[in-house]
Amino acid sequence: MDEVVKIVNDIKSGNIKPIYFLMGEEPYYIDKLSDYIEEKVLTEEEKGFNQTVLYGRDVSIEDIISTAKRYPMMAERQVVIVKEAQDLIRTIDKLESYAENPMSTTVLVFCYKYKTLDKRKKLTKLLAKNGVVYESKKLYENQVGDWIKRVLSGKKYLIEPKANAMLVEFLGTDLSKINNELEKLQIILPIGSTITPKHIEENIGFSKDFNVFELRKALGERNQLKAYTIAENFAQNPKDNPMVVTTSLVFGFFIQLLKYHGLRDRNPKNVAAVLGVNPFFLKEYDVALKNYPMKKVSQIVGALRDIDVKSKGVGANALSQSDLLREMLYKIFN
Repeated sequence: MDEVVKIVNDIKSGNIKPIYFLMGEEPYYIDKLSDYIEEKVLTEEEKGFNQTVLYGRDVSIEDIISTAKRYPMMAERQVVIVKEAQDLIRTIDKLESYAENPMSTTVLVFCYKYKTLDKRKKLTKLLAKNGVVYESKKLYENQVGDWIKRVLSGKKYLIEPKANAMLVEFLGTDLSKINNELEKLQIILPIGSTITPKHIEENIGFSKDFNVFELRKALGERNQLKAYTIAENFAQNPKDNPMVVTTSLVFGFFIQLLKYHGLRDRNPKNVAAVLGVNPFFLKEYDVALKNYPMKKVSQIVGALRDIDVKSKGVGANALSQSDLLREMLYKIFN
């Protein structure tokens, strides 16, 4: 994020490079930087003649270079943005000649999502020498909570720890998806508000009583009635609760529990780091640790592998989601 801030600040101060090669597994910052350049480098009057957006699937490297070599009209520079540039992966090395001597009056932006250039290649070195090469790396799950707090703080919002953890649990590490949900909440809530679990439950679109948090909690507590009730709700709403996703989340929970059993240092900070969970949820893991001995957890992990295979239709075509969920819970509790 510091690198993103530096790039933006450089552009604000007029230190604008002729090439920006934005690449990496996390598309969120690639989009943010591209959008910023698209919105801020040229005035509204200049954009009509001097701003071009191309798409990798529709153009060749030669087309891009030809466009980049044009001179701006009644403006200091032109902006050329190549979106979905990863579609040019097979021919991207042809950019070398232009990268060696880019037009000083053109700002050429590549949005090279989900891929990266080999840093040892001549092209990458030329792009870094004469422009900016930015790699947008995927955040680990245990980093996303801090990212959420930073984003909200910049917009003058706060978020309760449980609400933060709920967002990460349900939306994973997809920053664009998380940001979209945060923006929805910001429309509803006045500046200065603190986002609570209730806000998440009411506005993000999952059931308060029948969700993976509650299922995990019920499993940890060995609360069979509650677990079976939630499973039945999942079976009745398969589109909102795909079996493959449910199995994966339950499997992940017991893998974490297995790691917990193997820990010598059970300091909460260390446990949270090793398990990759928000410290807010450690109490649930402590309860589960007492209810499931290590040998039993190992057996459950093995059983869940079998359920996962069946959930993908291998050797279990006749089993409904309801049957699979019941089988999963039976093997966990017995």
